[in-house]
Amino acid sequence: MTTARADQDPGVGGAGTRSVRSWPPWYRTLFMSDVWERFGFFGMQAILVLYAVAPRSEGGLGLAKADSAALFGAWIGLAFMLCLPGGWVADRLLGPRRTLIIGACVTTVGHFALASPWLWTTPLGLILLALGLGLYKPNHQAMLNLMFGKDSGRREAGISLMYVGIQVSALLSPLIAGFLGERVDWHLGFAVSGTAMLLGTIQLWISQHQFKEVGNAPGRPLNPEESRRAFRLIGTTAAVVVLLVTGGVASGGLGPGGAIGLVGTASIIAPVAAYLVLYRSRELSPGDRRRLRAFLWIFLGSTLFWSMIAQDGSSLTLFAKESTDRHVLGFDVPVSWLQSATPLFILILAPVFAWALLKYGGRRSGVPVKFSVGLTLTGVSFLIMALAAALASGGEKVSPVWLLVVYLMHACGELIVAAVGIAAVADVLPRKFIAHMLGLLWLFAALGGGAGSGMVRLIDVIPESVYYLMLAVFALAMGGAMALNRHAIVRGLSGDDERVPGDDTDDTTVKEDSPA
Repeated sequence: MTTARADQDPGVGGAGTRSVRSWPPWYRTLFMSDVWERFGFFGMQAILVLYAVAPRSEGGLGLAKADSAALFGAWIGLAFMLCLPGGWVADRLLGPRRTLIIGACVTTVGHFALASPWLWTTPLGLILLALGLGLYKPNHQAMLNLMFGKDSGRREAGISLMYVGIQVSALLSPLIAGFLGERVDWHLGFAVSGTAMLLGTIQLWISQHQFKEVGNAPGRPLNPEESRRAFRLIGTTAAVVVLLVTGGVASGGLGPGGAIGLVGTASIIAPVAAYLVLYRSRELSPGDRRRLRAFLWIFLGSTLFWSMIAQDGSSLTLFAKESTDRHVLGFDVPVSWLQSATPLFILILAPVFAWALLKYGGRRSGVPVKFSVGLTLTGVSFLIMALAAALASGGEKVSPVWLLVVYLMHACGELIVAAVGIAAVADVLPRKFIAHMLGLLWLFAALGGGAGSGMVRLIDVIPESVYYLMLAVFALAMGGAMALNRHAIVRGLSGDDERVPGDDTDDTTVKEDSPA
């Protein structure tokens, strides 16, 4: 039996957080792979809605404003929704490491499908990108959690510090892919994202030996016959979905509004069903179920937070296009460039948040409080947006500084919610469920994306200022509820209990070939 103890790695236990070089090689590999993946993601995000709303004569999709704004929310909802199957594939079939690499490959193909000049490859590319992200994201985070072991403070700090390098890419990608997409050719912008993802996939492949045996096998493997049936079912289902959706879009039988509506409906049903299935699992002890009930607050907080953040790539992008004065020193700033603001702020602030999370991150009592702070910041940001929209309601263009302040507050909220939520997942259930729990976390984020794709249609029905005010009320109410119930949440998350028989994986040892 091979046993890999992440807490014996001197790079984990003793490295400082001052720079990436002070962390172990496996951390630097995961760090750089996310740098390239985020470059591709943010480059695509910067131009997707603008490409969708651009008329056919300008090489765009020619969608209506409401459909274009809803498209990004629906797509991010689909991608997050596929994180749960991505976690299941790792837990039961392939292990986190192989699933991570496959996700990187699929994402690369998806970017290049969007870069293709043929219209029919656009829905295919979006499906592949969502599938790739669903395989990549929970297993990248699972590998981080598995390698860090039990040290929750260092785990939070490592995740937060990773934002530094990621945001360098996220800062540059809208400037490069956005400029090329808006001013030269949309498909050239998507090709830049694909090239970055290809580099990240190659880097991850050649450096995978640094993980040794960690993440190499599923935590709860299926038997051979179950595996064969699962592979056949997955392959058949994926082929049928891709063919039906692509054919329906190409023939005109499935319009953008219908497709977005289907994704929104699925993103509401899926997290509820998945949570109930996991909660009723016979492998969970009463204490596990108690913690899972308490963690529902974190799931719902993530849902609301990511529905707010999804506005950056949809309604706020269209507000920047139509209602801001971007003429600076004789140069019209591309709309997509404003999306570099959030990663710039994260880049500046991440070391501060990494230090704070390392100092206070080990205190489980801080989880609901931190989420409350992140949601409150987001709520205040939309109060500001409501005022900006009111000033622009008469057709006047406002300063982009309004948006920059909003993006600053979103950056602060993201640094708190993303790092704390991902790190807290590791302490809820036995570690053999880690990829599953991360997938469920992002499935609830999918609920936020699906809800956001539906809510954003209200901008054609109600005044834009009222729409942003409504978002502010939602975020502030949820933030306040988590703060008021923080003690009950903490009691639910705390405490140990006897694990179910057969669970021989403790909190600091990852037993890769355990039958679990």
